Amino acid sequence: MSSNLLLGIDLGGTKTLLALADEQGTPIASKRFPTTLSDSVTKDLAKLKTETAGFLSEQAVETSQLLQIGISAPGPLDPDTGVLFSAPNLPGWRDVPLQSFFEENFSVATRLENDANAAALAEWQFGAGRGTRSMVYLTMSTGIGGGLILNGKLFRGEACSAGELGHVPVEWDGEACNCGQRGCLEAYIGGAAWQKRLRRVTPSDSQVTRLAGSSDRIQPEHAVQAAREGDVFALAEMDRFNRYLSRAIVGLVFSLAPERIVLGTIAVAAGEALCFEPVRKLVAERIWPSTQEHLQIIPAALGQELAQRAGVCVALDALQDRL
Repeated sequence: MSSNLLLGIDLGGTKTLLALADEQGTPIASKRFPTTLSDSVTKDLAKLKTETAGFLSEQAVETSQLLQIGISAPGPLDPDTGVLFSAPNLPGWRDVPLQSFFEENFSVATRLENDANAAALAEWQFGAGRGTRSMVYLTMSTGIGGGLILNGKLFRGEACSAGELGHVPVEWDGEACNCGQRGCLEAYIGGAAWQKRLRRVTPSDSQVTRLAGSSDRIQPEHAVQAAREGDVFALAEMDRFNRYLSRAIVGLVFSLAPERIVLGTIAVAAGEALCFEPVRKLVAERIWPSTQEHLQIIPAALGQELAQRAGVCVALDALQDRL
């Protein structure tokens, strides 16, 4: 096997994915395993080391063949120091020096990046953002994450805090957000917030409730499916979702003027008729025609492939910086 390889690690709260790629980022092999957390970060890191070493051994790869390791992990974290501060879905992990841990144990240059930025890099390099110099990526799963590609580079901003698009205010003094602020986009259309709202306000005779089986089991995907079936309440909820999303996008367009805005997760699940077409129309009504001519709002393209690409693209980005 080639001696110019990249190792990507996509670290999540429930699963971790290891991916091997060539120096252009083309996937070669991958392995997924559960993220099992113990009462000790030291033990957790030891397991991660064992799994990584085992994966490399299975592929007959020596660490000397690796050019770069890239780690995609939930934040908050500092890519400059390679320290993961604390992640809600990795309880007990506080101030974990992931970068230095891998560099010391594998003797390979390592970069740590938050998962939203890693996903933005992946979509830009291999997905819906290919060919652009400026792209905004938005994902709406449990919360809302984002990543900015500006002038052909990932933009982190001061204190690596750029791209927190879920906390763009869409209502002054509005709904409380888990971040401690009020009126954030995430508090309106983030998956967890929307689920909470749906369980509170969905009528018992709505198709949303029938699909879920009971009000306490409603998920956002039930609202999307019910809207697809023409349920009046679900269609109104999708309209609300689209309007709040569009408010945030208009601000992004005027401040960054990106070529493409790439939307993932809930938006992709809802599709063209329920989400993308209405959002494009709402945004077009609020921006200048000259700006509209140069803007595309499109679905994310990588889908299930994203986890395999994310860590690798962090490694690829770090390698390109070094070269």
